[in-house]
Amino acid sequence: MGKSVWSLDHARLHKLLKDKDLVPKSSRILIAVSGGQDSLCLARLCLDLQSKWSWKIAIAHFDHQWECDRGLSSHIAKICDDWGVNFYLSQAQEKIREREGEARKYRYEALINIATEYDFNYLLTGHTRSDRAETFIYNLMRGAGIEGLTALNWRRKINENLTLVRPLLDFTRQETGQFCHKWQLPVWEDKYNQERKFARNRIRLDLIPYLQTEFNPQIEKHLTQTAEILRADLTYLKQETTRLYEQVYNHENNSLKCEELRKISLNFQRRIVKDFLVQNLQKMPNFEQIEAVVKLIESPNLTATSTLIKNKIAQVKNREILIKNN
Repeated sequence: MGKSVWSLDHARLHKLLKDKDLVPKSSRILIAVSGGQDSLCLARLCLDLQSKWSWKIAIAHFDHQWECDRGLSSHIAKICDDWGVNFYLSQAQEKIREREGEARKYRYEALINIATEYDFNYLLTGHTRSDRAETFIYNLMRGAGIEGLTALNWRRKINENLTLVRPLLDFTRQETGQFCHKWQLPVWEDKYNQERKFARNRIRLDLIPYLQTEFNPQIEKHLTQTAEILRADLTYLKQETTRLYEQVYNHENNSLKCEELRKISLNFQRRIVKDFLVQNLQKMPNFEQIEAVVKLIESPNLTATSTLIKNKIAQVKNREILIKNN
């Protein structure tokens, strides 16, 4: 595929990049490629747009060393050779269990290490609108709050020098598949994508098609629109929580002022308490722990929660909430 190639998909991504200011001109870009249709579509589109944006592009892959992936890294290396793009490979140095969360953790760590070592400032992944809808449903069923429902966003700052970008969030999985078929891209058929032992696969293979057939053919589009709306709400909520936190937090005693908290609405009380617990427990609290501490706002002096974590409790003392050892 030569540099002169141009299609509606190229024009669509080109316009989206400009409208959302996702990846500036002359950026150093590392594209994560799994071998599947979404990441191959992203890589090919970006390479075709490279001359318009003056990007420096390379491709990276993390080999989990799973039996079903045997030959995959060589397959991607050949694609990169054919396309004339630099390829970086990272391989698992220890056994990774075939679990979604664990695999994702190791994969992102490896990709970030590559990007850091070779001075890339943008890491691109091929997540699509379909992925965003599935993540929304998955986190909704797990009882996640607004943070979980908006987890898959266009951009996320990883550190001072590296930003994660998902340029295909307006494309569906069907569209990336059509692109790969049209341009005869050598897609690797991942057997793990058909494994129903993974919750996300069951959502993709069973639940989404059922919802499309029985309830709403545009379910993916509408869920992602909801995620966009919630994302804007979340931005405001975080800014306001930061402002209110400073009003109710006693830096000297590392405590929360009950009288000031009573002036604040319940949704911000919960957010402030959550941030306070994260700060003191070094762990994300669950809903029950947050609610237990929120109840202390109206409680008498020396009222305490049950154990929050290990031997720590929250207690009201001198009209302030503090964390102490039990």
